[in-house]
Amino acid sequence: MLRPMSPTSSLFLLGESREHPMHVGGLQLFQPPDGADALDIRAMFDAAMIDSEVAPLFQKKARRSITSLGQWGWEVDRQFDLEHHVRRNALPQPARVLELLALCSRLHSSLLDRHRPLWEMHLIEGLNDGRFAVYFKSHHALVDGVSALRMLSKMLTDDPDDRDVPPFWAPRQHRARPPAERQGPLPITALRDALNLAGDVAGIVPAFARTVRRGLNDQGGALNFSAPRTMFNVPITGARRFAAQSWPMERIRQVGKACNTTVNDVVLAMCSGALRAYLLSMEALPDEPLIAMVPVSLHGDETGDGDGGGNSIGLVMCNLGTHLDEPIGRLDAVHNSMQDGKEAMAGMSQLQILSMSAIGASPVVLYPLLGLNSVARPPFNLVISNVPGPRSPMYWNGARLDGLYPLSIPLDGQALNITVTSYSDEIAFGLTGCRRSVPHLQRMLTYLEDELSALELAVGV
Repeated sequence: MLRPMSPTSSLFLLGESREHPMHVGGLQLFQPPDGADALDIRAMFDAAMIDSEVAPLFQKKARRSITSLGQWGWEVDRQFDLEHHVRRNALPQPARVLELLALCSRLHSSLLDRHRPLWEMHLIEGLNDGRFAVYFKSHHALVDGVSALRMLSKMLTDDPDDRDVPPFWAPRQHRARPPAERQGPLPITALRDALNLAGDVAGIVPAFARTVRRGLNDQGGALNFSAPRTMFNVPITGARRFAAQSWPMERIRQVGKACNTTVNDVVLAMCSGALRAYLLSMEALPDEPLIAMVPVSLHGDETGDGDGGGNSIGLVMCNLGTHLDEPIGRLDAVHNSMQDGKEAMAGMSQLQILSMSAIGASPVVLYPLLGLNSVARPPFNLVISNVPGPRSPMYWNGARLDGLYPLSIPLDGQALNITVTSYSDEIAFGLTGCRRSVPHLQRMLTYLEDELSALELAVGV
């Protein structure tokens, strides 16, 4: 039986090609339990493979047919092969983090097999410091970043002594939800819901008019018409380069507190300063400020679909202030732009936000199909996401999660993606770029540190 797929999820399948993989990923670094070594870790995974029970989400296969009128949907893979999805890799010596990132770059470059459920997990052994790593990737049609991080949290435990944690792909026990409080007789409730939906749909046209007006006036929202053309806004290849590093959350929080801005504002300002320094080093900084597409999660306490998957994100176009010389000026520009975007969404329902966001993101699919990437002004210059992760240290069968680094999707016409993930008392930046279009990507890590230090110096923390 083919279950319908949301239009947002379908876009990621429609926009995918060999040169444009549409999967997100994550790299987790683990410290083995005391007294354990690589052979023990491998034995744990071998034992986990014997238990072949797999969560429903990981059995979903994308398919479309005549009966679905060409629309994408989900069906259960009746020939599911766990060994295809869970694999082992060993690093070449000297097996530093540098070699680990290089391997993840290659793994992230290959397409997922559409004839199977759209995910893979790789156990990576051989790091010279004794740690092991897990690289996981999943098609964006299956999960968005928030869904993936929430699933990860459920797959781990905060108890270092718990040795009965099931494998990552196994079904999880869900707590029973309390019955929803009825607010009236069923026919009245259904009528109220229908009227609310009708009001939402009727409000899409005026919401679109307001969104266009804000975009034309360079106010925050889901549309922007002022993004300059940069070296990132070019056709890309399928090869990827990945760079990652963590910073103490407290450093970023102190800057935000001193400037009365959010942690996310400071993260965006760090990206702004790093992008400015990188483009200056390449003699490619435009006079106009770069515009970042910033996804905003619309998930509530639970993810969109009952199985933990799905996509539910709104978009804000953020002016990064890269044309400004001073770090505080860039932080102010980011803060004001994000405030404008939040105000724009505050007056809309979730359906209207999703609709405006789909319109704002549609050029990344339409431009390549219509051959407009080389002639039209880009809708934005890059994507910068901030996805909250677990707030306390997490473990898998006694192995401590030491680091959590996100890998995301460069798009045709947007050759660089920056995704940030918080974990415990750190915040990790994952930079994923087209290998050909974004050379020397690792330099951005130095520039991120430089910008944070400049902000600290400017505010005296």
